[in-house]
Amino acid sequence: MDRPRRSRQRVTVGVRLGRIVRDGRERMGLSKTGLADRAAVSRQMIAELEDGSANPTLDTVVAVLDGLGLEVEVVVRGPVTIGGPRSGDAAHAICSGYVQRRLEAAGWKTAREVRIDDGRYVGWIDLLAFHEPTGVLLVIEIKTRIDDLGSIERSMDWYTRAAMNAARRLGWRPLRIGSWLVALASDEVETRIHDDRQTFDAAFPVRAAEMTALLVDPSRLRRARGLALIDPRSRRRTWLIRSRIDGRRSDLPYRGYGDFMSNVRRPTTGRRPAAISGRASVAP
Repeated sequence: MDRPRRSRQRVTVGVRLGRIVRDGRERMGLSKTGLADRAAVSRQMIAELEDGSANPTLDTVVAVLDGLGLEVEVVVRGPVTIGGPRSGDAAHAICSGYVQRRLEAAGWKTAREVRIDDGRYVGWIDLLAFHEPTGVLLVIEIKTRIDDLGSIERSMDWYTRAAMNAARRLGWRPLRIGSWLVALASDEVETRIHDDRQTFDAAFPVRAAEMTALLVDPSRLRRARGLALIDPRSRRRTWLIRSRIDGRRSDLPYRGYGDFMSNVRRPTTGRRPAAISGRASVAP
């Protein structure tokens, strides 16, 4: 299927180039032979360029356009990368590993940093999770901060469209698909959720309680996106935490990204005492 598209693209470029050459030659009052002499190419090459049938080298194109007094600029653009592996983001890596371990403990197959490529755009899905008995596939986006909600939605939509093929490349056979946004349980994230509550209610209607039930019974899957918080240092059995807009009343364990990393680096023998941060222990 790719070859016809490339062929049509060559014809289109050839026709456009032919028009540029012909219009430029006529504007300068040159014959095909006259332009050929200026560019040090054959008259036949000029004729083929103008009718779109030529397959010239880049050097030939530059020589002909230079003969017409046209400035040539070659611009090469590679694929646009969306997101990208976040190997340098320690907090993200900790959160991603935590979610992966929890899912695997619940019987799901997982893959992290799954590359997707549609030719023009390249991106990485943070985590794919597959429940083989039911054929349910989850696309999981993990955030330690929520900066641009619109960008998150667009990325998740694209990841979801590409996820089925990505899963098949892993040898999985998905039948149904859902997508989750899982964010660090911090005041910083909670504030953003509260400030954009209407958007979150509309765009992420599936919440922590339903997501927890789905891990046990994936047949409950809804197509709608899910939203839950996590504390990667928690060993609670119920690990998907509700946002305050879903009725949670207890404090979250971290003020923000920096506070989380400070607690990760602080040597402890268990959960830190509440007095250290002035926070109560987490209750989903």
